[in-house]
Amino acid sequence: MVPALGDTKRAATSVTADHISAAAARRIALAAQGFGEARPEVADWRRMNRTINRLGLLQIDSVSVSARAHYMPLFSRLGPYPREALERAAWGKPRKLFEYWAHEASLLPLETQPLLRWRMDRAAAGEGIYKGLAVFGREQAPAVAAVLERIAAEGPLSSGDFEAPRGAGGWWGWSDTKRALEFLFWSGRITTATRRSFARVYDLTERVIPPAILSLPTPSPAEAQRALLLASARALGIATASDLRDYFRLSAAETPPLLADLVEAGALIPVTVEGWSQPAFLHPQARRPRKIAAQALLSPFDPLVFERARTERLFGFRYRIEIYTPAEKRLHGYYVLPFLLGDRLVARVDLKADRKAGTLFVLSAHAEPHAPAETAEALLTELRQMAGWLGLERVTVLPAGDFGPPLAAAQAIAG
Repeated sequence: MVPALGDTKRAATSVTADHISAAAARRIALAAQGFGEARPEVADWRRMNRTINRLGLLQIDSVSVSARAHYMPLFSRLGPYPREALERAAWGKPRKLFEYWAHEASLLPLETQPLLRWRMDRAAAGEGIYKGLAVFGREQAPAVAAVLERIAAEGPLSSGDFEAPRGAGGWWGWSDTKRALEFLFWSGRITTATRRSFARVYDLTERVIPPAILSLPTPSPAEAQRALLLASARALGIATASDLRDYFRLSAAETPPLLADLVEAGALIPVTVEGWSQPAFLHPQARRPRKIAAQALLSPFDPLVFERARTERLFGFRYRIEIYTPAEKRLHGYYVLPFLLGDRLVARVDLKADRKAGTLFVLSAHAEPHAPAETAEALLTELRQMAGWLGLERVTVLPAGDFGPPLAAAQAIAG
């Protein structure tokens, strides 16, 4: 749940901050994201739910070369956990999470749904969505209505259930149906009931989201966006205005006065951070640990690193996903996961889970200049845990990249 302004204002009275070192900011950010705490022996739903609420969202991505993006953040923080528990919460009963556009397509706690109704209302009016989708929603209103009516009558349907026979004409072709579904999803009229081979299966929102959530009052856009900024601040710990806005993809024009309101209420504390060119904001309840003991593989879409400029600012780690880069021009690999050790990103690995071979392949590995001597041993531990969590029998390290040979050698020594 997002804290009330009054709660954070009371907490702010005991916190004073002016200038924060780069190292302290890094530790604050990691603690806010759930790193530095001991992993549980058993990662049950209580711990999973606590982590999801702390992060505020789990970004969804379709790439499955190792593990899909929404599964990884919980593994990074909790270690091996039952993925089926997350699937039940997202697409089963009782429903505990829902899908909508947040940072990108995301899984979100149900309690966040009222805070995003303003975005749904704007989408229905053709605002804040892709121009082509807005035009389609306006000019093809009968098509949109027909898709909605069919879902209402028949129950959950995927885009494939609407696919027209080959050669069929008119608006009922797959691409236009997909546009209608996407417009209705943005508008909050339909949502994901389940997923089938990872494709969304849509149903009416009122048949998916529990009535107790739908009956909650709808805050004004300003109230909702202030609450989302506070949720971002809690998840980030310390952040610039751009960082806070990016977390839920809020408007650059609307955010500044909302931040000013939060500062005036004592819900955010203005600070400066060593090496940061922009002013920053500290959440009043942010922990300020002196040390972070963590080791974790991170998805490219983990909330700790999905804003690349922030990642570089916090860790001195330049990170770009290279899926769409031609193979010969890639610097680090196709689907590269950063490796966190202590409070630094010390290496990156290009991973592929070969389920038929029962093997997690490390296609290449690269180390940062500051990587400590224990990096290989710690990284191998995480790779083995990840392989076991994914139901794979072994890890195979290929000697590619500047860290591939020493990592392969460390694996051979360890047996």
